[in-house]
Amino acid sequence: MRRSATIADVAERAGVGPSTVSRVLNDGQVSGKARARVVAAINELNYRPRASARALVTGSTATLSLVIPFFTHPSAVERVRGVLAAIDATDYDVVICNVNNVGQRDEYLGRGAPLDRSDGMLIVSIAPRDDEVDAFVRAGAPVVVLDAFHPRLPCLRIDDVAGGVLATRHLIKLGHERIAFLGDRPEPGLGFVSSDRRRDGYRHALQEAGLPVLPELQRIGPHGREVAHRLTTELLTLDEPPTAIFAASDTQALGVLEAAGFEGFSVPDDLSVVGFDDLDIARVLYPPLTTVAADPAALGAAAFERLLARIGGEEGEPETVVPVELVVRGSTAPPGRVSS
Repeated sequence: MRRSATIADVAERAGVGPSTVSRVLNDGQVSGKARARVVAAINELNYRPRASARALVTGSTATLSLVIPFFTHPSAVERVRGVLAAIDATDYDVVICNVNNVGQRDEYLGRGAPLDRSDGMLIVSIAPRDDEVDAFVRAGAPVVVLDAFHPRLPCLRIDDVAGGVLATRHLIKLGHERIAFLGDRPEPGLGFVSSDRRRDGYRHALQEAGLPVLPELQRIGPHGREVAHRLTTELLTLDEPPTAIFAASDTQALGVLEAAGFEGFSVPDDLSVVGFDDLDIARVLYPPLTTVAADPAALGAAAFERLLARIGGEEGEPETVVPVELVVRGSTAPPGRVSS
């Protein structure tokens, strides 16, 4: 494999010293003839300066790091989409560190944290440990956390509990009493909490209405449509199945809808379904999905803006809780009745 060109190669081709090449790359004082030779050598060698080399000269890598788990999941994709859209308006590049297991989590937030290769880091859905935050502070690295929390870092998160309350109150108001919850089993070592918080809201709304919180109507499992399908089948084959299901994500709600059709339940005539996130797919399903709107793309963009502010020296609020709203569509109706 051909070796990438270095700054020394450019200097040799142009007949100048490496320091002259560095000044050209960073708009320093260089004679017109020397600059022309360096630019010609860069083009001939297809030289691309390393971020670390640029950092030695300018103190900036023009790169940001995004640490995100399971970034192919739809809700993660939406957050990344928001971050990338915001970055497009700047001169920054982004490096995505995808976390699929505990080992990768410890690597990207521990000894392998890209602090020396980027100007700041955005961490999604993973709460850093105290020792990791100590390392961030020692490195002077601006860090923002999205959908997780640490008391020493600026954080943005969705009001998951309020979302769970909104979804469940809506179903109760329609007349449902046997309301099931379907959520995520926490990934060991990763510390995801959003599904648990949404279930807290579900339980609170039931208790508020004087309805029992029944263990048999609560199902958790690994995140995904297929698992949600299986768990929904378990619920719908109970001797007394639920008349409504609140799923902790739109992805899981899609599995609920698929299982309902397979088991012969009409939505919303026989079963009402509520999701969470308001992904694009929620609008095009049939029936369209009632869901808690969190706008993950806007959240990703807001987190990026907060990180830019931190890089610029602004402190800002230590924690921002983003409100949610319920979007009522065709997947919910009073029990045993056709929606209008």
